[in-house]
Amino acid sequence: MLPSIFGENLFDEFWNDPFGMMTTSHNPLYGKHAKNLMKTDVRETDDSYELDVDLPGFKKDEVKVELENGYLTISAAKGLDKDDQDKKGRYIRRERYAGQMSRSFYVGDGLEPKDVNASFEDGILRLSMPKAAPKQLPQQTSIAIK
Repeated sequence: MLPSIFGENLFDEFWNDPFGMMTTSHNPLYGKHAKNLMKTDVRETDDSYELDVDLPGFKKDEVKVELENGYLTISAAKGLDKDDQDKKGRYIRRERYAGQMSRSFYVGDGLEPKDVNASFEDGILRLSMPKAAPKQLPQQTSIAIK
């Protein structure tokens, strides 16, 4: 077990440009977990919003989409079966992802779960939801004084 100051990959990070002088690949916004973030494209059409969420390596049954209190939450969980051993040898290093991640978007209170269309194909979750109708302001602008 390593102290948390070393991160997850002590030796990999030690030999990969320790002073940050050789590359500019460090992403200060997401840090070392940027590779695990659900990369999302959001498109606006005339009558809807469409999201494309990258979830490589996940299956349809490992992905869950919920709409609650105006927040659309996408979560994905993956577990690797530890009992499944390779009969021809032992693992030297395992880098496949096991764990869970989630991401939430505020979509407003007027949206119902039945309004959201979802499909999952080739590791990409596609969501489509209608835009809320613009609220009509009252036509009367004068205020009666009592």
